Amino acid sequence: MSWVMQRRIVAHEGAVRDLLAALRARLRALGETEETCGTVEIVIAEALNNIVEHAYGGTGGEIALDMARETGGLCCILRDRGHPLPGLRLPEGTAPPAVTPRESLPEGGFGWFLIRALTERLDYARADGENRLTLHFGPGTGPDLRR
Repeated sequence: MSWVMQRRIVAHEGAVRDLLAALRARLRALGETEETCGTVEIVIAEALNNIVEHAYGGTGGEIALDMARETGGLCCILRDRGHPLPGLRLPEGTAPPAVTPRESLPEGGFGWFLIRALTERLDYARADGENRLTLHFGPGTGPDLRR
């Protein structure tokens, strides 16, 4: 795999924002569409925020992002040494209710739904104290929330 971006950050909101801006700029430089840039940014933002909030509990730590082109799309790998996912499994993710007004939606819980809906494939592993989340984005990656 040929890496097109490799970054390390401290698990903090400001560093996440900076990384997302750098990610979007790199995707644009690679010639990706605005739709693909937005989709990848949403997914990576959700995953990074989960790491900051849940894996590290807001206490900091390092997060690594490696991105590569692969046949028919992109592959992003996020690594951290925070707490593992519960049960060492990816959460299912629940779709938000279709008829509920925005003001009454519960806080959180839909991030994994978005991550699953906007990626082609996900893999999670925990080894030697490290979490590794691999996200695959297919060709023409864009919003398809029907999955």
